[in-house]
Amino acid sequence: MVRGYGRLKGAVVSVTVGALAAGSVLTGAGPAGAAPASGGTPEFLVFYAPGARDDALGAIRTAGGSAGAVDAKLGYVVARGAGTAFAERLGASPSVVGVTSDRRIGTATALTSTSARGAAATVRRASESTVSESTASESTASGSAAAKGGADPLSSRQWDMKMIGATATGSYATARGNKKVLVGIIDTGVDGKHPDIAPNFNRALSRNFVTDRPNDPNGKTLDGPCEAKGCKDPVDVDDDGHGTHVASTIGSPLNGIGVAGVAPDVSLVNIRAGTDSGFFFLKPVLDALTYAGDAGIDVVNMSFFVDPWTFNCAHNPSDSRAEQLQQQGIITGVQRALDYARGHGVTLISALGNGSTDLGRPTVDKDSPGYPLNSERERKIDNSCINVPAESRGVISISALGPSGGKAWYSDYGVEQTDLSAPGGDPSDEGTSLKGTAREILAAAPEKALRRQNLIDASGRPKTSQVVRDCHNGKCAYYQYLSGTSMASPHATGVAAILISRFGKPGKGGLALSPATVERLLYATATPTACPASGATKYSVSEETHVCAGPRAKNGFYGRGIVSASRAATTKG
Repeated sequence: MVRGYGRLKGAVVSVTVGALAAGSVLTGAGPAGAAPASGGTPEFLVFYAPGARDDALGAIRTAGGSAGAVDAKLGYVVARGAGTAFAERLGASPSVVGVTSDRRIGTATALTSTSARGAAATVRRASESTVSESTASESTASGSAAAKGGADPLSSRQWDMKMIGATATGSYATARGNKKVLVGIIDTGVDGKHPDIAPNFNRALSRNFVTDRPNDPNGKTLDGPCEAKGCKDPVDVDDDGHGTHVASTIGSPLNGIGVAGVAPDVSLVNIRAGTDSGFFFLKPVLDALTYAGDAGIDVVNMSFFVDPWTFNCAHNPSDSRAEQLQQQGIITGVQRALDYARGHGVTLISALGNGSTDLGRPTVDKDSPGYPLNSERERKIDNSCINVPAESRGVISISALGPSGGKAWYSDYGVEQTDLSAPGGDPSDEGTSLKGTAREILAAAPEKALRRQNLIDASGRPKTSQVVRDCHNGKCAYYQYLSGTSMASPHATGVAAILISRFGKPGKGGLALSPATVERLLYATATPTACPASGATKYSVSEETHVCAGPRAKNGFYGRGIVSASRAATTKG
């Protein structure tokens, strides 16, 4: 994940412009209120103030628009109106305080060794897998004996699990999770047929809230040709690979093949909100979070960041009124959905972001708006500008560590923003004997995605050490090394699942434990870690120095500490 979401310091109410029907507003299609590619009247999600639904409906009519469906759970009306002027007229009503387009609001992101070598200039959009120059890798180690011993054939490559105590002598010995614990992956999808996902994949509860978009507004390829009826993939498909990697880290089973996740006995639920190309639109994200609350999901992992604004500023004077309303809409809409999910028992865990930034002291945003392409401009920002959901209320945000235990060079940080830390990989980490891709996080990958990325050849052999093929009895499964806070947060999600399996009581989905209790136990079982002795870390790969503030108990690099599966497996509560 490149960014997270944002810190919300006060109640904001807003409006969102939205392509709610296939073929209306395509990804990031123009400014707030821009007409859809088809030339029709654009749709808006009009968020109304508490108790102000009727006033908002009146404001929509007064502004020359028409109202449609009402979502009472999150407090918004679907409306149609004539572009930016309509949105600004709505924003003048005290019942409505924001307008934003249903463009891409996020990108699933992960760094690889090649993108790390590309340094900070490309970190914001380092979401696509790239090829390492190292030798290709393949495993045919015996799996059955390894699984019986509390490990899988590739477990020796999982330094991340060793760091948090998810090993045969650690949490695997006593607390592997429980199938009654439902873990939601809000991401690009999950390959439910992957041999190291399928045993724990809950197909019945999985949902896809995304309609893929073949092209962007300018006719450039976005998701590519539709592969399913109506451009809506089945619930067990992940053409990107990001969501499958995340799911694998959380809960790949101990089954004698490949790798094992932090909580190898939990149920994995795909709650897809990202497109094949890794873009996240507002409406699917709202739907995914609402569904998580309604379906009895225990904990969700969110490894994506908001776009088109890297930082969402509700009242930045350098932004136009339409842009302010748009950002208010993103902040409000997502916060309401988060509140709804948490209020229905869902623990919310997010990647902090890969911007290599102290989120408590932002000064300049040079990367927004990130869509349409080449729309970026430099604008001054401050700590009132927020990232969503990493800094939103009720969200536990995770920074990333390299194999040496130091904060990864790309990871965002901040005393207020970092809640916990976890291994996320860092190819540039020289404080370890590991080399190259081995410094990253290894987890399951869809074969189809690897073929599309040209990472395996026609016969299925890996073309790079970034990919590992594990074969047993004539059947093979694929795994990929990736880095990012996207890879860090699933470790925390897995530990949360262990805690829910141990302390949860019978509930709607199987077991239930209040988010407040899960949060308390996550903090209590984390390993407190102090800032570097010098108080800062200089990163040669980015030529930056990051200052770590705060005491051992809570600081900007590690938050309240490094998540610990072994301590979660033994704590008395």
